[in-house]
Amino acid sequence: MRLRSALAAALAVAFAFAVAAAAFVYLARADLIGNVDAAARQRAAEVASAVAAGGQGAIDQTLKPSPGEQTLVQVLAPSGKVEAASAALVGIAPLSPLRPQPGEVLREQRLLPFADEDPYRVVAEGVVTGTGARTVLVAQSLRPVNESTEAVAAILAVGLPPMLLVIGAAVFLFVGRSLHAVEAIRGRVAGITARDLHARVPVPEAHDEVAALAETMNGMLDRLETAAASQRRFVADASHELRSPLATLQAGLDRLAIASLPGATAELVGLLHRESERLGRLVSDLLLLARIDERGPIRRHDDVDLDDLAYTERDRIATRRPDLTVRAQLAPVRVSGDAHDLGRALRNLVDNAARHARTEVVLRVAVRDGWGCVDVADDGPGVPEEQRERIFDRFVRLDDSRSRADGGSGLGLPITKEIIAAHGGTVQVLPGPGTTVQILLPLDGAPPR
Repeated sequence: MRLRSALAAALAVAFAFAVAAAAFVYLARADLIGNVDAAARQRAAEVASAVAAGGQGAIDQTLKPSPGEQTLVQVLAPSGKVEAASAALVGIAPLSPLRPQPGEVLREQRLLPFADEDPYRVVAEGVVTGTGARTVLVAQSLRPVNESTEAVAAILAVGLPPMLLVIGAAVFLFVGRSLHAVEAIRGRVAGITARDLHARVPVPEAHDEVAALAETMNGMLDRLETAAASQRRFVADASHELRSPLATLQAGLDRLAIASLPGATAELVGLLHRESERLGRLVSDLLLLARIDERGPIRRHDDVDLDDLAYTERDRIATRRPDLTVRAQLAPVRVSGDAHDLGRALRNLVDNAARHARTEVVLRVAVRDGWGCVDVADDGPGVPEEQRERIFDRFVRLDDSRSRADGGSGLGLPITKEIIAAHGGTVQVLPGPGTTVQILLPLDGAPPR
């Protein structure tokens, strides 16, 4: 914007300057030509007076030029022949075909055959004498006018670039200073996340449009903070209130499961028990996300062995899914953090892999480039490249590989991302056959990313 404003100002000034300069040169030239005409007219009047007096000596005296004068004079007889002329015009034909009546004055501009490329302004005046009408021709060169005009145009042309540079630099600096407040607002807004909606943008002291923008954005942040707080309270309250009736429902289904029931009824009780467990996981996930949104993940600094967490998940998923081959390639890796939260994050990834695997789930733990690395891979349909970031958003399912019937709530991967981010790590989907989700966690002393 600064550069565009500076260029626009320079172009506008250049256009205005060009128009003004052209008008100035035109008017100055017209004024100078008017002065030339006035001088030629005055000279013609002097010669005409001498011719009217009829004295040859007076005429010859009048034809002598003054010091520095560049005026050419001819006196024509009634027949049109040159009777008297300036010394420079001896033997030269009449300067102009103009033949005014006595007392009449005519003007024209023409190139003279004996002169250079500069035109002359010619004034012709008719004079009555005792021997007939005479014509006085006075020619004044326009060379001084052309030289003056060229000098003025050159000065204007030379002065234009520095003036444009000064104006462009001034506009660039002034616009930059004006945009400092906008940049401060932009930088502050860029740093505001869902967890710090209490932050506000700086309001400039000047009561201008930028200050109005800042106040409007702060008002918008007020409304967003209120709406987000209301939403978090609703989710937390609703999830908390659901836990008691859900626990009662699960206890009742547990009792029914051990009772002697007909086959169809037992299957229905089993289905209800699985759905209640799924609902319980959803409620727990909602409570955890509400806690994260309100206070952020609770960060502990215990020693956590990632290989132990992976062993536990391998045994758990192998027991729950005997139809899958669960392989583990584990190296000892220790990080600092909350063992419960990291276990929860890894469990979400393993459950997600088991849900979509065809035949195999692989867990790998290693140290890579000074980072603790955990890979959870499956041989399922994989995640399209354009969806690899989106699957970490809340309640996102991919149409081809996820559905409500398979038990996924769309919260496991977002919870994992929040937990790993709180530990200074990253989680991402790697390209390749199947799906491989990789966790990178800083080892002791490694800087968070």
